[in-house]
This record gives sequence, C-alpha cells and structure tokens, in this order.
Amino acid sequence: MGRRRARAGYFEPVRGGGAAIALDEVEISILRSLTVQLLELIGPGEQPAGDDADPLAALFAEGPTKPPEDPALARLFPDAYEEPADASEFRRFTENDLRARKREDALAMVRKLDAGGPVLKLTADEARQWLGGLNDLRLTIGTRLEVTEDDSDELYRLPDEDPRKPMVMAYLWLGGLQESLVESLLG
Repeated sequence: MGRRRARAGYFEPVRGGGAAIALDEVEISILRSLTVQLLELIGPGEQPAGDDADPLAALFAEGPTKPPEDPALARLFPDAYEEPADASEFRRFTENDLRARKREDALAMVRKLDAGGPVLKLTADEARQWLGGLNDLRLTIGTRLEVTEDDSDELYRLPDEDPRKPMVMAYLWLGGLQESLVESLLG
C-alpha cells in the first residue's frame, strides 16, 4: 500500500497508529474556538499551592460531591450511581481527575491546531486525546441544543434562518470528524 495524503476534512491512518487530517484555516479557527470555549467551561482546575505543595496530598485531594448545575457540565461529569450517597462519594474522589483529563485532551487539540500546517499529523496518543476532546465538544453542543436520539433527522432539515443552525452544523461536522478518526484508527 502506497503512502496516502490526508483528504481534506477526513482523518486518514498514518504509520505507527496515529492519524492525519487536512484542515483549512477556517476549519482550524472554528475547531480552536470551540475547544477554547470547552476549556473555559471545564474550568482552570486546581491551582498549585506553591513550590512547597505536597504532591502526595494532591493525589488525595477531594473534589465536589454534587453534580454541576450547568446541564452541559452535568453531561460531561454525570453521576456514576443512581443512589445519591454513592454518586456523591464516587464524584468526590473522581471528578477532579476526570476534569484534568478532559482539560488535557482539549489542550492537546489546541496545541496541535496552533502548530499549524496544511496537514495535522497526530500520534496514537494525540489521536486518543482528540477522540476524547471531539466527544466532549459534541456532548456539550448536543446538550446546549437539547439533542435527543429522536432529533437526528430533524437536525438535517433546519431552515437556514433558525438561530440553532450554526451550532447544529458544528455538531454534525464534529460528528463526522470523530467518526473518521475512529475509522482511521481501526483501519
């Protein structure tokens, strides 16, 4: 099999388990803007307490015990258990790590987008982070749009004057990016 060039807008597999995609400046700008907004939504995370901060204490830092009030954040950080006491206890010890991982995934996307070039080449680890970041973007936008499984056909038929149309287009585009990345990593 010969060397293939990344098709515009679709991820293609690369040797070593990564993926590559050709994006134009507008696509890069949109994807970067959405990812930065996701970072702002997730928040800055725990700030170090100084040079003498105890790394062991940071490992055992407790997080929130209640789900976020923002519906998009609640979708990104759902309860793991139906029983409120169990959900609260689980959240207390896992949400900070989950937030940190989601933040790292989004930051990896921004870094790669900022590195530029006509073709973005992702290592296998970067591709995994992009999968996480693209998924988080879709979950967030889908929550804001109040998308349900029953809405999928309706999304394609929105009139151009509908104020949700730009976000629906972003939601569908991100879905295509995510699908092509999964296919390139499996193929």
